[in-house]
Amino acid sequence: MFSLFAPIIAFLFQQTDGGRFGVIWQSTRSPDLSKFLVIGALLFIIGVAGVLTRRNIIVIFMSIELILNAANLNFIAFSRYLQDTGNMNAVAGQVFAVFVIVVAAAEAAIGLGIVIALYRNKETIWVDEIDILKW
Repeated sequence: MFSLFAPIIAFLFQQTDGGRFGVIWQSTRSPDLSKFLVIGALLFIIGVAGVLTRRNIIVIFMSIELILNAANLNFIAFSRYLQDTGNMNAVAGQVFAVFVIVVAAAEAAIGLGIVIALYRNKETIWVDEIDILKW
């Protein structure tokens, strides 16, 4: 199905001199800071919605990973933006992103261990049914 529309799409995006699709094509080839911040905000919102609405602990951990990846995207985007402006502290965002990746890996390993221990004790991974700390 896509092969039928491929020449039409290629023709529309070929006009780079001033058409509407040419402007879209140019903006996708050189994205600015705002596009990365919008994508990071969308990832963050999806992650927060997943943490607040889901009951499965595995899905909650995956939503936390989405939140951390949104933060990484913002760190890298600001690092690149500061690097383009000539700021000498542009590497700080990349260092923070690596630190967040290390924390996320540790969180995933420890979280998986906790999930396995909870499943062995309670035989469930639903957050509503886990009541080990109740009196």
